[in-house]
This record gives sequence, C-alpha cells and structure tokens, in this order.
Amino acid sequence: MKKNTLTLILFLLIGLIAGAIITQLLAPVQALSFLTKSADIVWQPKADLQIIKYDLYFQIKLNLVSILGIVLAIWIYRKL
Repeated sequence: MKKNTLTLILFLLIGLIAGAIITQLLAPVQALSFLTKSADIVWQPKADLQIIKYDLYFQIKLNLVSILGIVLAIWIYRKL
C-alpha cells in the first residue's frame, strides 16, 4: 500500500472512531472512568459577508482511549 496523506488521515479517523466506540463500551465500568473522561475541543468559525453567511461548528472529544487509538493508527501507518 502506498503511503500518502489521504491514507494517514483515513487511519487517524479510524483510530478516533475506534477509540470513541471503545469509550462507549467502557463508560459503564466505574473502575475505568479515568479512561473515558473527555476534554472537548470546539472551533466555531462564522462570518456574515452580506452575500454569504456561514456558521460552522466543529467539536472533538478527546480522552485517553481516543489518544491510544490515534497512536495505534500512526503505528500501523508507519508499519506499512
């Protein structure tokens, strides 16, 4: 498989999604609550230019499991 930016982004998204799914599965376990506490990163660009008006909302919820998913995705990408 050829390494390129699109492949890296795909691996990172898969790692984030896998981390989110594992976080949902681990949420009921009280002993592992430190892994599932999330920090929200929010970016809201908006503008009103009289012709075009836009309002976007981007939110990323990071926790330890998601970060581990990203690290695993980068590791797998480097092994290709």
